[in-house]
Amino acid sequence: MLVSDEHAETLLDEFGRYARDYELRTARSCVEAIAAVERLRAEGSDIALFASDSRLPDADVLVAFSAWRAAVPTARRAIIAPWERFTSDAAPLRLAMAKGKYDAYLLMPRGPRDEEFHNAITDLLSDWGSSVPDPEAITAKIIAPTQNGLTLEIRDFFDRMGMPTRFYAPDSEVARHVLASLPAEVEPDPRFPLVWSVVREPIVARSVSDVARSIYGAPDQVAVPGVVDLAVIGAGPAGLAAAVYGASEGLSTVVLESGAIGGQAGTSSMIRNYLGFPRGISGMRLAQRARNQALRFGTQFFTGWPVRELQPGEPRPGDPHVVRTEVGDIRARAVVIASGVRYRKLGVDSVEALVGNGVNYGAALTAARELDGRDVVVVGGGNSAGQAAVHLARFARSVRLVVRRPSLKETMSSYLIGEIAFTPRITVQTCTRVVDGAGDPLLEQVTLQDTRTGERSTVPAAGLFLLLGAEPYCDFLPESIATDDRGFVLTGRDVPQTAWAKGLPPADLATTVPGVFAAGDIRSGSMKRVAAASGEGSSVVPLVHRWLASSPSVTTP
Repeated sequence: MLVSDEHAETLLDEFGRYARDYELRTARSCVEAIAAVERLRAEGSDIALFASDSRLPDADVLVAFSAWRAAVPTARRAIIAPWERFTSDAAPLRLAMAKGKYDAYLLMPRGPRDEEFHNAITDLLSDWGSSVPDPEAITAKIIAPTQNGLTLEIRDFFDRMGMPTRFYAPDSEVARHVLASLPAEVEPDPRFPLVWSVVREPIVARSVSDVARSIYGAPDQVAVPGVVDLAVIGAGPAGLAAAVYGASEGLSTVVLESGAIGGQAGTSSMIRNYLGFPRGISGMRLAQRARNQALRFGTQFFTGWPVRELQPGEPRPGDPHVVRTEVGDIRARAVVIASGVRYRKLGVDSVEALVGNGVNYGAALTAARELDGRDVVVVGGGNSAGQAAVHLARFARSVRLVVRRPSLKETMSSYLIGEIAFTPRITVQTCTRVVDGAGDPLLEQVTLQDTRTGERSTVPAAGLFLLLGAEPYCDFLPESIATDDRGFVLTGRDVPQTAWAKGLPPADLATTVPGVFAAGDIRSGSMKRVAAASGEGSSVVPLVHRWLASSPSVTTP
């Protein structure tokens, strides 16, 4: 939807390259655009993007965007200012962009092939395309009688891997085609979904790990000769950064990840404060770009098997560290622990019983799309919870953000607080906790308790998203790696002085085991921010180089 009184024809001409895949409509005013939107919605059409002149004849452009957002919350929004007004209109409009009132402020192209302009437009369209319930370009298909907790987990895994999916009933033509292509040795099981992807034969999936292994292979299926220079445990921002910088500097590098690439950051619908992305970037895209970058430098990724044990290279000096999984081991001269954290459990039995049936730990992207027109509760006061609430507000009728603290200011970035305040579908409820949940078979309601008065209230909820803070994910660590009282890995000056060598602490990101380092959220005292984790992941590589240069020759098979 291209809206401008003076430049409608110019915009239509500039957007002509999209005419093959999108229908282009123009309007000359806010009222005309709203009327067009109502007709399109009545016809069943969806709107991907509003692109508006910075000035309209009948309304302030921000008022217009507010009306359009109320009509089509999922559409992306861009202001395209003519060159003669670009600077004069910028100051107040950019302040509004910081509060999430629209997505991009662009200069109207002044000639053909303005690729900087179109790069911004395609970014917005790509972001929209990844959030629609039924994407056009399908890379995976899931066949099952009904959607349940497992099918939603599998769809969410594919979403985080950047692989659009669709769900099909067993009696559909697509399902019959997939069944016909099943390998002879594979027997369908009605209890579990069939999963087809463009890169592998269909499988009967009993878990998300089954899907991950079918696509990416397991450690025993991939040749890792001898001893690698660097093994990275975890493929969140810290692990990905360590892989990119390690492999680019000539280290043979292996990354092991039990789930989807990106870790918790991969579930973020939009990260707006990551350096170098002025329009923001989803956690999935950031993670996939980093993975592709690491692959380009030669990193090997093994996805789908959690690490069961890290065995330090002892007792003989020069023995490699061994990273063990259920089906294979990786032997490495140096190890970076970047396994990240998991969301803390709520601990309410009635709520835990509904996990996968309306209750989600983390910001499940697929579940958000299934909640169109429903009521949702998000629990948590950090940036992840704020991003989840803003994303859910594109689909849900209402989003209630529940926090224990008196305000969001202590734990959430200012830009997110402003965006939440601007979004009328989001209500913030402070000094509150979840004490009960009910529904059969799916979540229907949540009971909340005021932590000051003890008063309880029950609210309707088709979705409950729990982002309750961090618990370390490091059950595989040996006792020789020191942790704090919460289980986070100690590094540098924080390690016990009994582990210091000649009165000196280990290097900043080094653990109590020589040659084993920790980076990102798993590390005690880390900032719990994507940029901070990426910085630690890149900073650990010089320490790895120093260790490899000084350590004895590694014993090889």
